[in-house]
Amino acid sequence: MSKHYDLISIGAGSGGLSAAERAAQYGKKCAVIENNEVGGTCVNIGCVPKKVMWNAANIAHAIHDAPDYGFDAHNKGLNWGKLVMQRENYIGGIIDWYGNYLADSNIDYIEGRARFVDSHTLEVGDEQYSADHIVVAPGGYPIVPDIPGAELGMTSNGFFELDKQPDHIAIVGSGYIAVELAGLMSALGSQVTLLIRGGHVLGNFDDMLQGTLAKVLQDDPNLVLLTTTEVTEVAENDDGKLTLHCTNNQQVNNVDAVVWAIGRAPNTADLNLAAAGVTMDKNGFIPSNEYEETNVKSIYSLGDVNGKAALTPVAIAAARRLSDRLFNNMPDRKLDYSNIASVVFSHPPIATIGLSEKQARNKHGDSVKVYSTCFTSMSHAFTKHKVPTAMKLVCVGAMQKIVGIHVIGPGADEMMQGFAVAVKMGATKEDFDNTVAIHPCSAEELVTMR
Repeated sequence: MSKHYDLISIGAGSGGLSAAERAAQYGKKCAVIENNEVGGTCVNIGCVPKKVMWNAANIAHAIHDAPDYGFDAHNKGLNWGKLVMQRENYIGGIIDWYGNYLADSNIDYIEGRARFVDSHTLEVGDEQYSADHIVVAPGGYPIVPDIPGAELGMTSNGFFELDKQPDHIAIVGSGYIAVELAGLMSALGSQVTLLIRGGHVLGNFDDMLQGTLAKVLQDDPNLVLLTTTEVTEVAENDDGKLTLHCTNNQQVNNVDAVVWAIGRAPNTADLNLAAAGVTMDKNGFIPSNEYEETNVKSIYSLGDVNGKAALTPVAIAAARRLSDRLFNNMPDRKLDYSNIASVVFSHPPIATIGLSEKQARNKHGDSVKVYSTCFTSMSHAFTKHKVPTAMKLVCVGAMQKIVGIHVIGPGADEMMQGFAVAVKMGATKEDFDNTVAIHPCSAEELVTMR
């Protein structure tokens, strides 16, 4: 006989854990099924380890700039092994906390791969478990191209398994992961080749952000940016180095490591969703409505697998609202997916919310008014290494409602959270103008632009 729960989450990442945690707070009997590490991609091979490496890269930049402030500072090199050890110890602490928290919350943690038996029953190995509600939140996995020698490269998962810093690393891709890894590895002292299939990085972002970051990448002495270039083959040389054969008869030689950062796919293929009657699209995503419901009553999809917004805080917010609705008499509780702020931890960082200028003009036409500025922040006013800051407000209508904010520059990641609240509340340009600036800081430009 199967063990029965009020709610089972498939996946112990941000979405699955949050749904079970919130339901358990309402006294419901819950379980989480995971075939890998608790915490999911974000904790183990995503946001958390990436941010640790990004912080290390910032320290490297600070050491480089320190002599311009009068310090006799020298970067004598990075102890990669120590950095990795500290990073993994930090992650280990988070995982240990999760284990204790789940136990203290009376949430059963089931290790193994879940497969549907029917719309209310799952099997894990030889055991079966049933639930009134099943949340499908198994996350995604990085895509590897179908080319000769692709297995010689690694995905972002493999990047966090590197026990030695590569002298020369090739990164293939143009999105979040690609530009983040390229910037941090350059700062930490590796030679980087960034290969992108199209003509620009961060294709879905505002043109200002794309152009500013591209200029930074092109000016980086440790980085080579190759646009409109597609890798067709990876070959291993006699000395163990790799050669990338590319379109236009290009080659990238003497590479120590190749990272595929060309996108991610939903981790749904092995769930036996057909047994529960759950519909997937052609790419393996599980569509869900505004309440995260799939086409089958009592089954919900969250996070990377529903194809809405693949961001950790989105999965957490949607999951909590789902459990609020199911178990706390809040029938209209749901996540509003509009105006979600996000950050790219490039160097410098990018923060954005709402519509790009192009999207706004396509949607609102001539009623769009844009305010923008570009400058060097005070922190780099007299350093040899100049870091640009660029900002844009996208406004619509007679009231000039702010429908988009786009920032690249030092501190962009931290300043956006507060401005995101303002945009979510429907702030106008006049509201920003009426806000007294904090001086001197880069963020004041957002409330003083003319």
